[in-house]
Amino acid sequence: MRTILLCCALLLSLLFPPSCVTARIADDVIERDGRGIILLAEPFGFGSEGHLNLTVSNLELHRSNVDTNLQGFFITSSQAEAQLELDLSQGTCALLADTVVKVLTLKQVEENAQAGTNSTTISETLAKLVPSYAGGEWSLFFANCQKPSVVSFDVRVEMYNMHNGQKDYLSIGEDMIPAVYLAAFVLFLVAAFMWCSAVVVARKNAHRIHLFMILLVFFKALTLLTQFGMFHLIRTTGHPDGWNVAFYFFTFMRGVLFFTVVILIGTGWSYMKPLLSDNEKRILLAVIPLQVFAEVAIVILDETSPATRNWFTWRDVFHIVDIICCCAILFPIVWSIQHLKEAAETDGKAARNLVKMRLFRQFYVLVVSYIYFTRIVVYLLRSTMSYRYVWLSDAAGELATLLFYVLTALKFRPHADNPYFAVATEDAEV
Repeated sequence: MRTILLCCALLLSLLFPPSCVTARIADDVIERDGRGIILLAEPFGFGSEGHLNLTVSNLELHRSNVDTNLQGFFITSSQAEAQLELDLSQGTCALLADTVVKVLTLKQVEENAQAGTNSTTISETLAKLVPSYAGGEWSLFFANCQKPSVVSFDVRVEMYNMHNGQKDYLSIGEDMIPAVYLAAFVLFLVAAFMWCSAVVVARKNAHRIHLFMILLVFFKALTLLTQFGMFHLIRTTGHPDGWNVAFYFFTFMRGVLFFTVVILIGTGWSYMKPLLSDNEKRILLAVIPLQVFAEVAIVILDETSPATRNWFTWRDVFHIVDIICCCAILFPIVWSIQHLKEAAETDGKAARNLVKMRLFRQFYVLVVSYIYFTRIVVYLLRSTMSYRYVWLSDAAGELATLLFYVLTALKFRPHADNPYFAVATEDAEV
């Protein structure tokens, strides 16, 4: 039990970003907003020919006598964000900070509107905007240093790199991600067919849990295929163009099946006992609705931008729900270990129960290791590595998932010599 709480604490201490795929051309409507800082575009890796297109229209100031020179848009590098936060905490206006590059003020937008131009567009390379430009990760913000004034406007943001005369909407460091997902799709598809063959060949020793495992691997493969499709289209058009709908469906089914399969394996359902206990049913019935809620959060995060009110709230909701689900799946395994330990001391079948208990402990360690690696180590890789190699964190996550699936399949394969099923059969004969 202490191990579960420790794992939960580690997860809570490192809130990792959700693996969502959002469009790279963002259209937002800011309506009577008084926030001091609004994140319009998350960090984007620009190369030597990085471009930023910013269009602001339908500006409406809801208060007179406002210095619109202190309201505007700026970009800052990821390395400078810590210093910017320090400057803001000391009361410095973001547009006047040394760590930012001012792109456009509402004064310029207001003057264009008075001249009869409803929209103002800035379309420049980063090399022209940033002194001594050498690439890097840059984020776009709107700053309102005239609080409590509120503003309304429409904004369109487009960030991309130029490669061979073509727009590439993938950030530097993401250019390898489509290949990563395509390779992972092929590997999981091969694994799915191999698992199907193993179940068919040993169908006399197969159980219902093996069918759930087949579905899980296929839905995981289909999720990877849709991620490849989304990244490929985002690279060329800036939008996922329908692939996101398929992604939402497959990732929801994969998420529900993953937590369901781990819980059912941890309880020994179908291969050691035909029914679930009341507590195990409660865990399962709690995790499935939470996965539905997590999927809703993913859709909202994907279909809106950080400029949207409550966007960060939904991001935190996703974090919390995923943490709860990851912790919940450990409880059935712990309960099974405790039950087997008690049975070994009372029913005279100590040897058989100790074999079961040892295997459950191995599975528990496997699940904890998988959660730790995919939720914490992958996050640390993404946070500490250069933005140019961010694709390595995705590759590490997919390889860890594949390894977890393979090891679980080997441990629970439908084989007459499998100690799990051999012990169960021996118990049945006794």
